[in-house]
Amino acid sequence: MAEFEWTPQGAKPAIDAFLKPLLAAAGLDLDYQVRASELENELITPDITIEFEGEDTDLLLNQRAELLLALEQLTLEALRIRHEDRYRLLFDVDDYRVMRIEELRMSAQAAAGKVRRTGASFHFNPMTSRERRILHLALRGDDSVTTASEGVAPRRHIVIKPANAPASASIDALRNTLGSPRR
Repeated sequence: MAEFEWTPQGAKPAIDAFLKPLLAAAGLDLDYQVRASELENELITPDITIEFEGEDTDLLLNQRAELLLALEQLTLEALRIRHEDRYRLLFDVDDYRVMRIEELRMSAQAAAGKVRRTGASFHFNPMTSRERRILHLALRGDDSVTTASEGVAPRRHIVIKPANAPASASIDALRNTLGSPRR
């Protein structure tokens, strides 16, 4: 379990002890700042942001920021940060994550509107647990729809359904996710 105060000064020594040798071993030309998060968003409120800069930031953002998210996940694991505290730390490059959160919020709203209009469930593509959480939070106050995470990693995804959808819709979605034939 992480043994530091959730401030930039409290977390920086542990973060540096892990990230500096990792970035050096990987040969990545990256620097980073550990700072108090300035993110003002009702969906996610990290305490600390790790902001990367340098020649290799494009590598961090390739494939929908796969490397950035992997570095974040490795750091969370290496620092033994409890699952319930993982939202408190956010890795970012040029506000990519901030823009992605807004994109997810808008996608959730658009999908919910489509579900309300058509009465049909909407399935998002697979995404990380953090991104799924953002979709759940974006629609938490909307009584006309429900959200559920369905499937098994790495194909776990969000489904938005009308609030009055029958429970069998979830079972059908699980069968489809797992590739089982319908009966």
